[in-house]
Amino acid sequence: MSFVRRAATVLAAATALTAGLALPALAHVTIQPGSAEQGGFTKVAFRVPNERDDASTTKVEVTFPADHPLAFVSVKPVPGWKVKVTEGKLPTPVKTQYGELKEAVTKVVWSGGAIEPGQFQEFEVSMGQLPTDTGQLVFPTKQTYSSGEVVDWSEAPKADGTEAEHPAPLLKLTPATGDDAHGAAAPSTAPSAVPASGAPTLIATAAAVAAPADGGTDGAARLLGGAGLAVGLIGVVVGALALRRRPTA
Repeated sequence: MSFVRRAATVLAAATALTAGLALPALAHVTIQPGSAEQGGFTKVAFRVPNERDDASTTKVEVTFPADHPLAFVSVKPVPGWKVKVTEGKLPTPVKTQYGELKEAVTKVVWSGGAIEPGQFQEFEVSMGQLPTDTGQLVFPTKQTYSSGEVVDWSEAPKADGTEAEHPAPLLKLTPATGDDAHGAAAPSTAPSAVPASGAPTLIATAAAVAAPADGGTDGAARLLGGAGLAVGLIGVVVGALALRRRPTA
């Protein structure tokens, strides 16, 4: 019994230690999802948990990168919260495929609501076009509590890979695959021409119908095969019954 008790004590201590190490990471302000493709558009949510037991989060201020400005930024309304989007002139204009960008969103502030202890809130933002010359975007964030405390989540990732005490929300950028709506190649079934009337040709339709036709033929063949097997089984049963009913000599 003493061995079982010692093992249980060690397990409980290890579980508590693991939980203690994991909880601070879960309390950070983060971006969900944490990655997006370069050169495209994306929708992310700034996830803000309340890590205080005696105060509510009443204000969230997110600073957008000025070294890689985003031409298009829009926010989704959050019930009970007011949102203010601030634009400013860039120190140096940035050339994009939409022209020279001289102003961009520099800050988004949500206020007036309350994230109670033990709760979290997500603030959604649609943005783009994401840069292609960097592997990440950092969004320093300030979290204000009803007690007046302000937590500054603004520390950049450390070079050695260890996590900072107050890391800034980080969006990792991955090379584009061309599968999204903005960079995907045209499908092979796309019509090759459009008549003057504006109606699409039937090239795509014919290719699209070919697959269901094959599937239908295969389904019919399976149905007939199953019916034949059923008829065969019925014949065997009928034959067996006939043999049983034959009078003995």
